[in-house]
Amino acid sequence: METLALLFIIFSALMHALWNLMVKQSRDKTIFIWWMFLSSWSMMTLLTAGLGLFPRLTLHLVLLSASAAICFVLYHWLGGFAYREGDLSVTYPLAQTAMLYVPIWGVLFLGENLSLIGVAGIVLIALGAYCIQLRGLSLEEILRPFTQLGNRSVQAALLAGFIYSIGSVIDKTGVDSYSAYQFTYVLVFFMFSFMSLNLLRPRYQGRILGGWRQNPKLILWSGPVIMASFLSFRFGLQLAPVSYAVPVRQVSLLIGVLIGLLFLGESFGRIRLASTALILMGVFLVWHG
Repeated sequence: METLALLFIIFSALMHALWNLMVKQSRDKTIFIWWMFLSSWSMMTLLTAGLGLFPRLTLHLVLLSASAAICFVLYHWLGGFAYREGDLSVTYPLAQTAMLYVPIWGVLFLGENLSLIGVAGIVLIALGAYCIQLRGLSLEEILRPFTQLGNRSVQAALLAGFIYSIGSVIDKTGVDSYSAYQFTYVLVFFMFSFMSLNLLRPRYQGRILGGWRQNPKLILWSGPVIMASFLSFRFGLQLAPVSYAVPVRQVSLLIGVLIGLLFLGESFGRIRLASTALILMGVFLVWHG
């Protein structure tokens, strides 16, 4: 994996952790995320107009970006449902199973070649991401998520991971076929559009302006943060196999843990320490793979 691609993806992971922290600080999270995407897309539109980078919309570009947007919006919706309805220590690890599918799709559909060192790195990152929210390191605790497959929240978490893996392959196809910036611009437009359709439901009536009044400064800051996260990841994705890029982005978990430790007073613990070590070792192997 090229060093420049690694740096892009690590920066993206940092921005990803920051915008997730902003979402946690908001009251009405669905409305806040909508405002965050509006802020981001508005900034990208101004930048695109200023630089004359408006993409030439072809059917292929529209289909790719719209399909990826559907996958990512569904991933967030299913993940949100799973976390609300189920035990986080059960549902969170299962939502990370995308990392197991992505290398398979990358090899089968994109013709990616992975080294043994790189595969070992992916396995270590996946283990670290799986274990980071577990309550214990016993075999019973590690297997606990798979003993609850009949639970709707568990099924939603597994489906979220699968759908995200499909979106990642479409994402890689998009940045390989078009400018990473232009593809991201169209992708963000479709994600924002699908979120806007969701807000047309009666339950959200009257909440949009209230969301702005609650968090105006946070919303304005969140726009450039999520824009930086989206763009830097896709610049890195253009330079690296998706089989490596998606697992390496799990560095955002470590940054999130560090933010929780330093700013939110959360505990670190032996499980998070061991998971952190696994992810770091995995990233090192992928980098040299």
